Formats: sequence, C-alpha cells, structure tokens
Amino acid sequence: MKKIIAFVKKETVLCVAWILAAASAFFVTPGREYIDYIDFKSLCTLWSLMIVVAGLTEEGLFDRIGKAVLARTESLRQLFALLVFLPFIFAMFITNDVALLTFVPFSMHILKMSGKTDRLIPVVAFQTIAANLGSMMTPIGNPQNIYLYGISGMNLGEFILLMLPYTLLSALLLLICVFIFSGKEKLSVNLSDTPEHGKGNNAADAHKTSSGRKTAVYGILFVTAVLSVALPKIFDYRVVAGLILIICLFMKKRILVSIDYALLFTFVGFFIFTGNLGRVDSVRDFLVSLVCGHEVISSVISSQFISNVPAALLLSEFTEKVSALIIGVNLGGLGTLIASMASLISFKLLAHACNEKKGRYLLFFTGASLVFLLILLGLYLVCGRIL
Repeated sequence: MKKIIAFVKKETVLCVAWILAAASAFFVTPGREYIDYIDFKSLCTLWSLMIVVAGLTEEGLFDRIGKAVLARTESLRQLFALLVFLPFIFAMFITNDVALLTFVPFSMHILKMSGKTDRLIPVVAFQTIAANLGSMMTPIGNPQNIYLYGISGMNLGEFILLMLPYTLLSALLLLICVFIFSGKEKLSVNLSDTPEHGKGNNAADAHKTSSGRKTAVYGILFVTAVLSVALPKIFDYRVVAGLILIICLFMKKRILVSIDYALLFTFVGFFIFTGNLGRVDSVRDFLVSLVCGHEVISSVISSQFISNVPAALLLSEFTEKVSALIIGVNLGGLGTLIASMASLISFKLLAHACNEKKGRYLLFFTGASLVFLLILLGLYLVCGRIL
C-alpha cells in the first residue's frame, strides 16, 4: 500500500489521466477507435527528443557549455543573468523539463560555492519561469508544442513568429527581474569542483568517462529529430525513431530506460479521455460552446488546475483555432505550481536540497509567475488580434 501511495504522489497526473480514461470508457465502449485517438507522431517525436537529450546530458555536454559561459562571470548580476537565461535559451531546444533538470542542480551548487545561497529562491524561481517561457518559442520546446504544432498545419517559421512577441517580452521581463534581485558585487566561483550530471562524483570523473564520439553521434541524432518536426515530409518520424532506437541499442542501452516514460503514458491516457469526450454529443457541444472564441483564456484557466499539457490535449478536440491554443497553453504554464509540470521539477529539487525554504519558494514563485502571466496576457489582450 505504501508503494502505491508513493507512486500516486509521484505520478499524480499520470494516475488522473488513466482514471479519467477508464471512467470515460463507461460512456464510450472500447473498440478499435481508441487506437485512432492516439497521436503516435507526437509520441514518437517526443520520445526521440527525450532519448537524444538524455544521451547528450549523460555525456555532460550541457554542463560543459554552462561552465564555459560561467567561467567569464565576474559579478553577482552576471551570474544571476547567466543562471536565468541558460534554461531560457536551452529550453527552446531540449524542452523545459530537461533544461531545469540540467541547470537547477548546477545553479544550486554554484550559489553554494560562491557564498550566495541567500539568492537561491529568486534564482530557482526565475529559472523555472524562464524555462517555461523560453520553451514556448519553438515546436520542440515542450510536449504541448510538439502535439499542437503537429495538428496545426503551420510551418516552423509561422510557429516562431506566432510566439516571438511573447518570447521577446518574456526576455525583457526576466532581464528586469535580474536587475531588481541581483547586485553588482564581485564574486569568485571555482568551476573545477562543480559536478556533471550522470557522470560520477566530480568533473574529473565525468571527463574521463565522456566520449566526444558519442556526443557527436547524439548531436547528429538531435538534429535529425528536430528535422523530423521541421521537415516531416523529408524526415519521417518513424524512420527517425527507429534509427535512434537502433543506434542507442548498440551505443548505450541504459539511455533507453532513463527517460520519463510516465509522461508518454500520461499522453496516452489523456488521448483516450479526450477522444471519448469528443464522441459524447452533449459533452462535445457544451465544450465547443465554452472554448470557441475564448481559446486563450480557457487554456490559461484550465492549465492552472490540470497543467498545460492535458489542457492542450483536451481543448484541441473542441476548437479549430490551434494558434490561439498554442498561445494559451504556453502562457498558461505560468501561475500555479502545477500549471506546468516542469515547475514541479524545480520545486522537488529545491525541497530536497533545502526543505526549510520550500514554503518561501512556493510563495515567491507563485507571486512572480502570476505577475508574468498577467503582463503577457495583457500583451495578448491588447495586441493579440494584430499579432
């Protein structure tokens, strides 16, 4: 029983997704149509990116890049800016959750070594906000973008232009926050003692076991996975996923079991639930009337309670204005802690390292995140029709 409770606490969204899927099956008899609900293209693309990014993380690539940048840092303001904008930029390419898994532990270690642990709460809070906002810029920045981009009919340029105004304003807001919550004092950080994730106990061990050849292979696979999103007619997602599977089987099998498969099964559960809802006429008519014409606001509000990935899957069944949903669920990742599941990653990491600070962190993060949400929503309400 304790194991079941622990699993439910850890994978609450997964459990909710499958409870809803099971409940909806009482109203729609299971059949071959259930298979049609599942967007295998989105699942394969997400799986491919997760595998490749896990490989690059295993080889310490992102840590080395972070260290190379931080080596040029001389003041607290520069350090604060780098720690916040690293996940903002990387989330565009490696997803928001991976960016946080990579840079939050790294940042906590850097702040401890530089004697600036008093800045831990604002740094981690703004890193989390930055990762959620940076990830909205590209179709591969987060799971809901991968799915919505696939059904939108947009090309890559159209998607980026849609989200560019919100991304630019987000960067400006983050920069303002850096100036408000940092200082100009000098600092010194010994980067030789920072750990690399997944590579032994210290950096020296990591460099002994990392392989430039493997990093290059993962890099090529990453580009191929991205091209399967940008140029699907040339790079078939099934071929790309098969290629990644075969190469990883020969190169490092452990990578194949290291990713978050719960996220993928969460998608499947919500695909079944939303698919069944769409086949109940009364429910479908109600949700269509509720969502149509209010896609952005509906997405933001629903994301606060069920997180933006399930919100994207649910609401996409009841409107054809996918571009408005893309804006809504990306902005909806701000606000409550569960609005974006990636935000829980930072909270868990901070609570594990400094449990006594989790209450203050939650208050600070929620307040800051809501301010960002209101400002970005203001941009949509003022300029949304023009943009």
